[in-house]
Amino acid sequence: MSASVLTAVAWPYANGPRHIGHVSGFGVPSDVFSRYMRMSGNRVLMVSGSDEHGTPISVQAEKEGMSTRELVDKYHRVIANDLHGLGLSYDLFTRTTTGNHYKVVQELFLALWRNGYVIPKTEMGAISPSTGRTLPDRYIEGTCPICGYDGARGDQCDNCGNQLDPVDLKNPRSRINGEVPKFVETEHLFLDLPQFIDALGGWLQTRTEWRPNVLKFSQNLIDDLRPRAITRDLDWGIPIPLDGWREQPMKRFYVWFDAVIGYLSASVEWARRSGDDDAWREFWTGDAQGYYFMGKDNIVFHSLIWPSLLLGQNGQGAKGGEPGAFGTLNLPTEVVSSEFLTMSGSKFSTSRGTVIYVTDFLKQFGPDALRYFISVAGPENQDTDFTWEEFVRRTNFELANEWGNLVNRSISMAHKNVGAVPKPTSPTQADHELLELSRKAFDVVGANLRRSRFKQAAGEAMKVVGAANRYLSDQEPWKLKDDPERRDTVLHTALQVVQDANALLTPFLPHSAQKVHEALGGTGVWAAQPQLTDVTDLDVPDREYPVLTGDYAGEQATWASTPIEVGRPLAKPAPLFAKLDPELGETGPEWAPIVK
Repeated sequence: MSASVLTAVAWPYANGPRHIGHVSGFGVPSDVFSRYMRMSGNRVLMVSGSDEHGTPISVQAEKEGMSTRELVDKYHRVIANDLHGLGLSYDLFTRTTTGNHYKVVQELFLALWRNGYVIPKTEMGAISPSTGRTLPDRYIEGTCPICGYDGARGDQCDNCGNQLDPVDLKNPRSRINGEVPKFVETEHLFLDLPQFIDALGGWLQTRTEWRPNVLKFSQNLIDDLRPRAITRDLDWGIPIPLDGWREQPMKRFYVWFDAVIGYLSASVEWARRSGDDDAWREFWTGDAQGYYFMGKDNIVFHSLIWPSLLLGQNGQGAKGGEPGAFGTLNLPTEVVSSEFLTMSGSKFSTSRGTVIYVTDFLKQFGPDALRYFISVAGPENQDTDFTWEEFVRRTNFELANEWGNLVNRSISMAHKNVGAVPKPTSPTQADHELLELSRKAFDVVGANLRRSRFKQAAGEAMKVVGAANRYLSDQEPWKLKDDPERRDTVLHTALQVVQDANALLTPFLPHSAQKVHEALGGTGVWAAQPQLTDVTDLDVPDREYPVLTGDYAGEQATWASTPIEVGRPLAKPAPLFAKLDPELGETGPEWAPIVK
């Protein structure tokens, strides 16, 4: 039975290009999941966009000598190009500086305000002594007053997970220039998080299938929730639609607040562009399922804060209330968080030069090799070190030697001996066993993909590839010139399994899957790719921006073993994956930082 599935993908921050550590958390896992869900017959809405507000954007714009608008325009296009190159099948990848996003954020805020879940409060705000500009909480570091960790941020400590305020830190310092911030009294609006403790606790108890690290981390933080500021003193952001606040040009919504609402606003924008303004509701209400993908540093925003915003909008917190303009919205079905992809044991860092940009990687190696590496060797359950040696090994031995070789020799032998998909006669037990293994793999791999267990899923798919290679080696069809019926049966069996394995690997390798489909004599679109196109803002007519979108309804990829067509003409195939020079495993390409 088909379902309506929302794939909500974390919003990349538009202050620079993305590196492979970023896309290992939010990008590739969400697309593998979405492609599988579509192949299984479900209706999928995959949305996200560039996160473009906040002080860090203004700081970066000054560094690059341009306006904030020019900066986000520049990096939104860079990010959209990278995600397009990876083949991430967004229904809409948009941005947070659209008129639509402003409207949705303000409308949801007003629902929270009317239901009593937003309160004014005076606090001590951090100011840069040298510039007079507000320092965002995440740009202040110091020693955690709870666990003593020296790298705690002003909003939370990544070591113990507790929510913090910048003024709580011991020895606070600015991450921008190292100076000691000045704290001044300022009034802000706060989300009254304690009003959701009971509702969140009860809801999390029902999330038994979440990844253990996500669930335990979230449950441990519930009792310590405090009111959290949703406004900041800055001039780059969404205005506050309240009398007494809208007149203050230096009061704007905090970037984290408007960014998480982006999942809803992107869905609304997608619906408006589809011609049915209410189409988004299918993916947010009733029996719809919502899966949220991000790195582990964003768990708290998706497992506690965003659900609190939804509960407050719905009127379902301790203060009750009425649903806002969007009606009663679903809480996340699952928060799918990945750990960190590291280099030499440390997080990717642009400032330290330990970074591999997606653009550079795609230019030399293409998308599927990276997608595969992230799927089988990425940080799904624990921090994982990227090494060129492991990347070269996976590419050469698994993609080129195992999968690519199976495709090439199966089709080549059929092309040479028959010129088409041969007809089988009198299958043997060995033939039946391989075909049965291939058919059963759809259930096994699919079960893992539904649970976002990408490593296990890819591993089970590759078991079919390995079995098919052993089958060809055992059956030796190249020696069966005097027994053409047996030769043709073996080749037909091999081609059937190639077709099955191609379907199993399509979520991971959509670009090469299209090539295999065509090499098997197929026509039309097997695995659809996103389109990058410029659109006009729906509410600000003089503004244009690029979006990722796509028409995935016409693709032929399905999650099932389908009989290969006997007699379909076959041409000599081209190599699917080129083997990499083993020396790349020593230091990587010339443009890459050295990874030991």
